[in-house]
Parts: sequence; C-alpha cells; structure tokens
Amino acid sequence: MIGDVLTSSILLELLREHYPEAQLDYLINDNTLAVIQGNPFVDNIKCYQAQKDQDSSYKNSFTQGLKAENYDLVVDVYAKLRSARLTRALKPQQSVSYYKWYTQSAYKRTVRPLKQTDKDEGLALVNRALLLETLGIDIPVIPKPKIYIGETEKNLAEQQLSAAGLDDAPLLFMIAAFGSGPDKTYPLDYMAQVLDDLVLNTEATLLFNYLPNQKAQLEQLMGLCKTETRAQMRPEVYGKSLREFLALASCTHAVIGNEGGAVNMGKALNVPTFSIFSPWILKSAWNSYESSGYNQSIHLSDIRSERYKKHPKKYKRQAAQLYRELEANFVIEKLRAFTAHHAFSASKP
Repeated sequence: MIGDVLTSSILLELLREHYPEAQLDYLINDNTLAVIQGNPFVDNIKCYQAQKDQDSSYKNSFTQGLKAENYDLVVDVYAKLRSARLTRALKPQQSVSYYKWYTQSAYKRTVRPLKQTDKDEGLALVNRALLLETLGIDIPVIPKPKIYIGETEKNLAEQQLSAAGLDDAPLLFMIAAFGSGPDKTYPLDYMAQVLDDLVLNTEATLLFNYLPNQKAQLEQLMGLCKTETRAQMRPEVYGKSLREFLALASCTHAVIGNEGGAVNMGKALNVPTFSIFSPWILKSAWNSYESSGYNQSIHLSDIRSERYKKHPKKYKRQAAQLYRELEANFVIEKLRAFTAHHAFSASKP
C-alpha cells in the first residue's frame, strides 16, 4: 500500500546516513512507484508487477534477478510469509524483520513491534526505525517521510490550476473522499454534511482525489451536497496519474478526508492534513505529526472509547456499523478546530 511504502522509505535515509557508500535498493509494487520517484536516498527501485502475480515464470525470473545482486542486508518491513520466503531465497549475510513464530527462522534477527509510543512520529514510523535499531544502528532522530516533486511537475500543476481559473483561489483544499475500500470510506451522506460545513465556513474551492472508476461515487457525493457546496467543487481538475495528483496536492492549502494514502502523501508534501480514521484502523499507528496541531484527525475511539475492548482490527467486519456512530457533527467540530488552527478563511490566502 502507498502509506506503507512511503513510511518505510525513511529506512533508506537512515541507511544512507549509516552506510554512505552502500547500494540501496527498494523493492515495491509498481503501483506505488510515484511516491518514491526522485528520492535521493535510493539507488535502484525494484518494481514488482502485481498484475503478473499468477505468472510463475515472471515471479521466478524476478526472484533470480534479485538473487544476482548478492545483498548483504535485507530489511523486510512487509513481514509476511511471502516476503520471509523471498528473504530466505536471497541468502543475505544479515536480515531483519518483525517477530512472528512462523517466519522467524527466515531471518538472522527479529524484533517485536512496539504496541504504543509517546513519540509524535506515531507507531508506524517508530516500529520501522526499530528494525534498524535492532541491527545496532543508532537513530537519535526519526526522519519524516518525504515526497520529491520536480520543478517541471510543479509548474505543470500550476498551469493546470491557472487554466481552470484557480491560480488565485484564496483557499484550495484537496478532498480524499474515498478510501482504499468501503471499510475505509466515511459514509457519503456524512461526508456531504462535512463538506457542506467546510465550504460554509471557509468558502474554499474543493478538488478531489479519485480514480476514473470512482466518478459515479463522486457524482453521488456531490448530489448529496448543498447547491452552494457544489458550486465550490471542481472535479474536472484532478491528477490523471499519481504524480499529477501529488503535484496538484502540493499546491493546495490542505488535504482533508479519509485516512490513507492521500493523507500520508499530504504529510510527506508538508501540506496540512485532516483525516477521518476508519473505525478498525489503529489510530496511534498512523496519526503522525499531530502534536503541534498542524495535522489533525478523528477516530471513533476519540468519542466512543468504551467501544474498544480489543485491538481495532478485531472490529473490521463491523466497520459499516461503527462508521455510523462517528456522526458528521463530531467530524465537523474537529474539522472546525483544524481550520481555525490554520486560520483558514476566504479572506486569508
């Protein structure tokens, strides 16, 4: 997933600092390439074509290509049975991953991920840094994930906004209206209420992060919004590729919507973010960089803590029901605090 690939990219920066002359390769699925392009800390990006996952000859050829690199170290952040098998096949001098009883024999070292942290980076980043600390690498400061947008890409995004008459828009928000699936997407009728209030209080212009196959969903969402809100929506201005989306997002004042890839990318672009967590996602893992108020979020556990007797993932099948308990008024109240913190208003560019 994009968020996982982006957060794990901090390991490249940490390894480069510790091993300045090393060759650093990053193995990712090809659909996440956009968030790593231009990263100065990686030498080679090894892209696995997920659409060929059932092609045994492709998988074998891909694995042989990796084996030919003779890696000295493999850091397995994925920590699944499949990546454990790959690590074993590569036969590195050193390897590290998270402890699981059924994969621990594939690695030279394993570590149990922390279950809580008081660090502003959040558990996802702290546990990634923990992998390198297990190798004896001292990490006084965990770097923030970064996305690198080229000057040409930035200029093209600005030209796109200019052509749409938005180059001088006082406030421009990127809305992440849809998560990676239904169980990570805030109910559309609630989201419509949130967007109605957002536009009422800020008069901002709204852009959207969506895929072509989500156009019908977006039209449904717009239909649920008030006429005044729809007048501020510009769905025709969108990134036709992930890199185009990133360049456009870098030109906005905030990324607002469902917690997930878009919000994580917003943080890596240093754009303020407001995220609505799915009820089954562990908030402490992904609510990074919120202590200053620059980024903010809301989770059902913030208002219904008694609901959570077990780890949030245990409630995944109840996501639709639990989402209904995170009523729009709760999100609106928290979002108003976010816009007030940043002094977002129609009169303040």
